[in-house]
Amino acid sequence: MPATRAFSVRRMVVRASSALLAVERLALMGLMYLLTGLILVNVVTRYSHFPIYWIDESAVYCVVWLTFIGASAMTRLRLDFAVTMLTERLSPQHQKIAKVISTGLVVVFGAALIVTCVLWMDPIGLARAGFDGRKLAAETFNFLYTERTQTLNWPTWVLYLTLPIFAVSMTIHGIANLLEDLELVPRTQPKGFQLSELDGVN
Repeated sequence: MPATRAFSVRRMVVRASSALLAVERLALMGLMYLLTGLILVNVVTRYSHFPIYWIDESAVYCVVWLTFIGASAMTRLRLDFAVTMLTERLSPQHQKIAKVISTGLVVVFGAALIVTCVLWMDPIGLARAGFDGRKLAAETFNFLYTERTQTLNWPTWVLYLTLPIFAVSMTIHGIANLLEDLELVPRTQPKGFQLSELDGVN
C-alpha cells in the first residue's frame, strides 16, 4: 500500500504539471494576442495624433507576464538552456546523474524563490495589519501594497503576482521533471506543443 500510495502521489504531481502547462499555453496565447493588439492600437493612435498614454505601460507588463509564464512552460518542456561542454564527455550513467542534479537545482531554486516571495509580499503581516497596506508599510517599511502604477493606476502588487505564480509553477514542473529523470514515473509527452527532437536543449 505505501508503494502504491507513493506512486499515486507522483502521478498526481505529473498530472498537476500537465494541467498547469495547459493553462500556461492558453495564457501565453492570450497574452500574445493582447500584446499584438496593444502594439497595433498604439501605432494607429500615434499615427492619428491621438496616442493613448497607458498603452505603453500595458505592453511592458504584458511582456513581463509573457516572460515569466513562458519561462515556467519552458522548464516543463525542457527547453531551458544547458551548457553541455562537460556533460557530453561523460558516460551515459554520469550524464543521467548530472541531469538529475541539474533538475534538482531547478526545484531548489523554485522553492527558494517561493520563500523569498512570501517574505517579500508578507501575507501574514498583511493579515495582521487588517489587510491595510498603509498600516503594514508604517510597521515594516514594506510599501508594496501602497504603490500604484504610473499610468494605469493599478496596485503594483497585482502585477507583481507573476513572481510567486512563476515560482510555484516552476517548482511543480521541476518536481515533475525530476520524477521522470529518476524514472519514478513514465515520461509524458506535452500536449498542445509541437516539439521536434532538435527543440530540446536540456
